[in-house]
Amino acid sequence: SSGINAEWPLRPGGNNNLSQMDNIVYLRKFKELKCLNVAGNPFAEGDYKSYVVAHLPAITYLDFRLVSNQMREESIAQYQDAIDVIEHNERDEQKIKEKERKRIAEDLQLREAFVDGLKGESLFDDLFTEDVDGPKLNQLPQMVEAYDLYKSKFCKICEELVTFGLKEYESREKEKSLFLAAVNKAKEADKGLGVAAINEFLAYKKKVLTELGQISDPRVIDAKISELQEELNNVWDVLMGYELQLAEQLEEVNKDFERTMSDMSGTFTETVQNYFTQCRELELMHHDKLTETALLIMEKVVKNELEEELPEDLRLLFVDKDTITNAVNTSHDLHNQKIDNKEDDIITRVGNTKESYNVRISEGEVGRNRHRVAEINHFLENIREELEQYENLDR
Repeated sequence: SSGINAEWPLRPGGNNNLSQMDNIVYLRKFKELKCLNVAGNPFAEGDYKSYVVAHLPAITYLDFRLVSNQMREESIAQYQDAIDVIEHNERDEQKIKEKERKRIAEDLQLREAFVDGLKGESLFDDLFTEDVDGPKLNQLPQMVEAYDLYKSKFCKICEELVTFGLKEYESREKEKSLFLAAVNKAKEADKGLGVAAINEFLAYKKKVLTELGQISDPRVIDAKISELQEELNNVWDVLMGYELQLAEQLEEVNKDFERTMSDMSGTFTETVQNYFTQCRELELMHHDKLTETALLIMEKVVKNELEEELPEDLRLLFVDKDTITNAVNTSHDLHNQKIDNKEDDIITRVGNTKESYNVRISEGEVGRNRHRVAEINHFLENIREELEQYENLDR
């Protein structure tokens, strides 16, 4: 069978234990499947070929026989209604997969931009995940409008932070691209110089060794080999000079990049802190409003002047002033903790990501330099061994 991978272990010779023709539908995922042999399977009796050809549109050979255009047209016509349903379901599945793929890509980008968990109402909803009494208090008739306004403003701040974060992420990625382009350009230039120096030496070596084949005087041969060894030392100096020059150049480029990324991270962190300060200010304003409202209601409860009937779970909070005050303050503390934790998480990740990227750059350059030096020395050792063998052979 052609175009089938290990997910469907069919044997080319048939007898693959396919018990139902519906199993053939599974093979539709292999869009390039052109050859298939199903003879010997339990379902391969009667008019099974029409079913297979209709449901696998790319099939060219079935059971080692060419599928004619007439057979394909007749098979498709026979099963058209069933195929229409299958194709409709496949389109729906594809839409679901594409939607999920986009969601995963978006989540990854938000995380790399350090603004995951902020889109839409995510952070606002998270404020109340451990808050037992806050949601009840915000359903007080006197608080509904204030709560909706608080939520609207809070989520707007989060959306602004997400937009800012994504914009900064694009800027950082652009800087990374420019940095890598500069590094690669320097490496390519160094490579060109090194290759030119090596080719020039190899051409000189070939010329000298050719001349040695026509010389019989040992003293002249020794002199020529000495000249070649001296030229080899010169090449070593040239190549190591190029490498030193590249290492210094890359060190400067790396430092410039680190300074740029440090400045960008600092600006990003400062802006993030400003946005979270706005979130805390909104939370404090809402807390003050909730405290004021709760105490007014408590006062009415004490005086038995409350006109509306409180739900049972709320009435339990208004048994005395300390109880309701503790409930409001606990809600406020939990919200601030969530805000602080999210801010700390972002700032910590920004710092860690910057440091780990700098470490990777530094370690990568050290590794590159060591490999290049070893490569140069290995090249020279090989040439020296070749010259020594030639010299010993001559003697």
